[in-house]
Amino acid sequence: MTSKRWWIALVVLAMIAAACGGTTSGEGGDTDTTGAEPAATTEATEAPTESTPETTGGETDAGGDFKAAFVYVAPIGDLGWTWAHDQGRIALEEELGIETAFIENVPEGPDAERVIRDFAQKGYNVVFTTSFGYMDPTINVASEFPDTQFVHISGFKTAANASNVFGAMEEARYLSGMVAGAATESNVLGFVAAFPIPEVIRGINAFTLGARSVNPDATVKVVWTNTWFGPPQEKEAAEALLAAGADVIAQHQDTTEPQKAAADAGKFSIGYDSDMRSFVGDSVLTSPVWDWAPKYISIVEELQAGTYQGDESWYGSMADGVVDIAELSPLVDAETKELVEMKRQEIIDGSFQPFCGPVLGANGAEIVAEGKCLTLGELLSMDYFVEGVEGEAPNEAPTGLGS
Repeated sequence: MTSKRWWIALVVLAMIAAACGGTTSGEGGDTDTTGAEPAATTEATEAPTESTPETTGGETDAGGDFKAAFVYVAPIGDLGWTWAHDQGRIALEEELGIETAFIENVPEGPDAERVIRDFAQKGYNVVFTTSFGYMDPTINVASEFPDTQFVHISGFKTAANASNVFGAMEEARYLSGMVAGAATESNVLGFVAAFPIPEVIRGINAFTLGARSVNPDATVKVVWTNTWFGPPQEKEAAEALLAAGADVIAQHQDTTEPQKAAADAGKFSIGYDSDMRSFVGDSVLTSPVWDWAPKYISIVEELQAGTYQGDESWYGSMADGVVDIAELSPLVDAETKELVEMKRQEIIDGSFQPFCGPVLGANGAEIVAEGKCLTLGELLSMDYFVEGVEGEAPNEAPTGLGS
């Protein structure tokens, strides 16, 4: 499906959600436009920087006077979502020689609008806003500065000079599930989950489908923390899952605390956002990861050339390089590595999609029949669990989906 068709489907879905009084929610960019329960904002752990933002890089023949700014919802030291975005910022400096600046710990809401406006007033050519809750502030400021480009990560609103960017993390989640399913000895996988919104549920389901593709006896126990960046709660949830028999822990939050809990217990884990093995050790078998650098570099190059589509809506995939899995731990056996790489190539070449039938629900319903696949709209509104997941979801699995 072309990016334009994906975008049209997303807009329609957002309009339907608004008409039905639905809420929207997102974690530092991880978002969906329907079925969000509950609506959530990410609390920053520190006050945003009030002084001049941290600026690095400098003018070079390649970069000239071009300047890019980044607004972060959490500290770079989260080693997850914000850290991954900052790697993209660093890549811009190294590859293009441009000047960049950033402010971290910016809460969603009025503070975000103030920070975004300040960057625009200071003459930055492009401002990247990297949390779902920055969507309206980004659009508001964009209307005031028509000569500045704004790039919002996730969301669904655009303007002539405000684009949005996101990606199909469910592809990498499926592969990481294969790794976990092959590694478990107890056949119990634990998943420390943030909020019961479609983005998170979609990841849990894709992870489960991947695990059960190599180990049909595997089950996934889910514990909700209602946090995006809450290290103590996330570690406690992981410990509870380990006590319940899980021997591999996965997550959808921004910290490494679940991985540390698994390592302390002598068990395995699956990271998220960045390659958490580099921070915790080989007990992290792999991580679904974001690689923002190629897209960020492409955007800036097109802006410098005057060819960037200012109202772009882009939903990238593994084939585009924005999502992938990190290098597998040496503790993963050779057979699993081969199977994962084969499936990865099938995803990249388009011959496999995680949510093609037959797919059964946790309630036994046939969600997707053989020969059909979930549509984008159905993916973005997912609010139920598939077979093999144990936990509370907003709704029961439906029947007859897909096309």
